[in-house]
Amino acid sequence: MMLGGAGMLLAASPAQAADTSYRTECIPPAISGLPPVEGTTVVQLTAPAEAKVGDTVEVVWKTVEAASKNPDVLDLDKDTVKPTGTIKVGGAATGTLQMEGPRQNPPIPKNSAMVLPDMKGTLKLEKAGEITLTPDAYNINVSKPISTDTKCSPKETVKTGATIKVTAGGGSTTGGTTSGATAGGTTSGSTGGSTTAGGTTSGSTTSGSTTAGGTTSGSGGGQTDFPGKEVAVHFTCTSPGPADISSKVTINAKKSGGSYALTVKTAKGVMDSPAALPAGALKPSMDIVIKGADKGSVKVTGPANAEPLEQGKPVDLSDMTGTYKPGASGKSTLSPGTLTIDVTLGASKINIPCKVKGSVTPSLELDTTAQQGGASGSTTSGSTGTTGSSAGGTDSGGGLAATGAGGTGTLRALGLVAGTAILLGGAVFTFTPWRRLRGTR
Repeated sequence: MMLGGAGMLLAASPAQAADTSYRTECIPPAISGLPPVEGTTVVQLTAPAEAKVGDTVEVVWKTVEAASKNPDVLDLDKDTVKPTGTIKVGGAATGTLQMEGPRQNPPIPKNSAMVLPDMKGTLKLEKAGEITLTPDAYNINVSKPISTDTKCSPKETVKTGATIKVTAGGGSTTGGTTSGATAGGTTSGSTGGSTTAGGTTSGSTTSGSTTAGGTTSGSGGGQTDFPGKEVAVHFTCTSPGPADISSKVTINAKKSGGSYALTVKTAKGVMDSPAALPAGALKPSMDIVIKGADKGSVKVTGPANAEPLEQGKPVDLSDMTGTYKPGASGKSTLSPGTLTIDVTLGASKINIPCKVKGSVTPSLELDTTAQQGGASGSTTSGSTGTTGSSAGGTDSGGGLAATGAGGTGTLRALGLVAGTAILLGGAVFTFTPWRRLRGTR
């Protein structure tokens, strides 16, 4: 038995249709902030009751009831929903039949039943006998505001949905299995994180100059460049962010008058993109912690991603820049602090702070002279808009950087309520934490 993409479709006897109900778990895109949900899926399979060997028959999957409603957060636009699914083939033949529906749906308001278009697949019959068709897993893709997938799978043994009695004909009686795929029968959107390249942190932050140990003598010899050392940092993030991010971070400084232009570099592939995101959607920033003679912090930022990001693919954070104006004289250390990930789509924002876990070795030590209005004991926004050109965008790939948004309360609320769902678009059944967006470097 083969999946047929061509040839005449036959219905040698009246088609049969029956409802099949089964308990289902749906897992939405990995960037959402709520857990999976279980519900009941009701499917009606339509297929010929009888056919002959050599016939190519059409099977139709009608979703009578989806496992969950559209959440009470986001209205889904007309013609944005596309389902794909799998039917298990048993009896005289074994294998799977890939099903696909058009991107066709009426507008689906918040907190209303999901309306999915019918899925179809074609099956070429190559062996006489009784063939059973059983609905299995299915996927819901929503194209706006970004392309996302919700994956649904049975949580119990599913009853047969249709049976085809195949009688001997002029065709071959050999075979007995289905092929694995039809054109477009599956969708992308796998977010399992297995696509990350485990060893991509090699040398991606700074060049060999970072071995200088990060200690400088800012008062002598007219020195202007102060390279920091590469230090390992482990971040833990607030929901709906990734559980953790690990990266190497380097803080470099260039003296200009009494102030220092900072450039902060992270490892390549520090995390996976949570979804397919357009250019300019994802931006990081970081608080640089100052200790020693001077105290406080400076926020460094950079440009947004210049190119769209693919779901599940490693993301490089571009260089983040800012200005440090010392508030005290003496030796002060600079260390990586909270990393903030901002995802913005239109008016909707998700703000995810990732705090340093454990102790961190300082990346840079400077011998400073106090400047009026310096950082001592305060938090300053180091990104003034004039320093960003000095280093932003030197890493290719993701080209990500920061917004400098410091107020996490309001934006996080947006992320957990409205922003999360707007981002998801396709989290049409429920939401799940951003567990798979993780750093492995």
